[in-house]
Amino acid sequence: MRKLFLLFSSALLAFSTASAQDHGLEQPYIPETDQAVLQKLDQWQDWKFGMLIHWGAYSQWGIVESWSICPEDEGWTQRKPYGIPYYDYVKKYEELATTFNPTKFDPSKWAKAAKGAGMEYVVFTTKHHDGFCMWDTKQTDYGIAGSKSPFRNDPRKNVAKEVFTAFQQEGIHTGAYFSKPDWHSEFYWWPYFPPKDRHVNYDVTRYPDRWKNFKEYTYKQIEELMTTMGKIEILWLDGGWVRARNQGVKKANDITAAEIDTRPTKQNEDIDMAGIAKMARSHQPGLIVVDRAVHGPFENYRTPEQQIPEKPLSYPWETCMTMAGSWSYVPDDRYKPVNKLIHNLVDIVAKGGNYLLNVGPGPDGQLHDEAYTTMAAIGAWMKVNGDAIYGTRSIAPYKDGKVCFTRKKNGNVYAIYLLDEGEKLPAQIAFEGLKPAKGAKVTVLGAKEKISWKATATGTQITIPAALQQKAWQHAVAIQLSAVAS
Repeated sequence: MRKLFLLFSSALLAFSTASAQDHGLEQPYIPETDQAVLQKLDQWQDWKFGMLIHWGAYSQWGIVESWSICPEDEGWTQRKPYGIPYYDYVKKYEELATTFNPTKFDPSKWAKAAKGAGMEYVVFTTKHHDGFCMWDTKQTDYGIAGSKSPFRNDPRKNVAKEVFTAFQQEGIHTGAYFSKPDWHSEFYWWPYFPPKDRHVNYDVTRYPDRWKNFKEYTYKQIEELMTTMGKIEILWLDGGWVRARNQGVKKANDITAAEIDTRPTKQNEDIDMAGIAKMARSHQPGLIVVDRAVHGPFENYRTPEQQIPEKPLSYPWETCMTMAGSWSYVPDDRYKPVNKLIHNLVDIVAKGGNYLLNVGPGPDGQLHDEAYTTMAAIGAWMKVNGDAIYGTRSIAPYKDGKVCFTRKKNGNVYAIYLLDEGEKLPAQIAFEGLKPAKGAKVTVLGAKEKISWKATATGTQITIPAALQQKAWQHAVAIQLSAVAS
């Protein structure tokens, strides 16, 4: 994950967007065969709305997570102040581990806010690409519980465990973000060679034992997460360039321009995903494995980043997006308007996807106040309109103008009218492509007034009573149709 910068040409952005519109045409989605995983995936598609949390020692500087230590000439890898020698910068960056002391860390507050927002699952960054571990790992000393950490004697030092427990206690499903590359590990970036880019910095065919050590290190860390964190339902793997070579090179599918790696993958960075998935599921039966951007059997769902596909997709998917402007903490970050976030949620759900919305805690363990007020506002809307969101699937035509459609498994269909900022609910709402069945009941969620409707040649026209028009509706209004004509 990283910030999106405007350094990319409009042509590149257009290419990325176009690729996202027809996900999987070059590399088809491979369906899961494990029945327990299929059942979990079906449940996951009912959850619809989740929280992603990016947090690490880098929050002390308010910079993009990990990428400033990557020696690539890209916008998100720039070191500040500009011009500082690379190794001097890396030393200062890694010294952040000795000052990261989040004394105000209170995951129960995050969990309660997520619950209030209507979020059904959380994905927490246990380790980003810089290798800094947010749990009490036995595989390295580089982490929040390490011997140089000022937080090491705090009873909350096993941060990921504290986060997962807090969310689990609120009834929220838990998933572990884990970076496959590890730029701190001597088995990935061997200090004998300088790193050249994001990839492993030595020839894995010439030094197979070193690569074997990295595979074992990765395996053991993931096994720790699968055996010490309670019930984990998603293993969300980032760093898609770490892959078996025969699984193909990185494509623009499902990711933004900032995610496109145009450098050829010269090495087979195979970490044995089959073995990792088998081990992980032996401890967590039915575990959803998301090997991001590696189109193959271990990408149980796809994750378009910071964008929404233009149409429904034929496989499980989730848009991951920042609530503010950055994935990680920035002191004066600007949050997206609540109206925009709710419209995104409705649009995504109408197309059959899930919405994973990111927050970035600060160095003291606190979220921005605006994160809490934003989640509270979303939650107020979800309390009224959640029936049109949870447990739904897409239904053609999925959207007509300002109206999005969702369907329940019991046959109920919802037409969700997207309100502009300050817009009053109109007297009539018309849409094409769907008609209520004869005798169907039409109601507005959050209201008791009777709603009249009539079929048109190509769709439906709904009349809203004057009393309902005067109510202080915000963001979107969900209209339930008890049945639609086939």
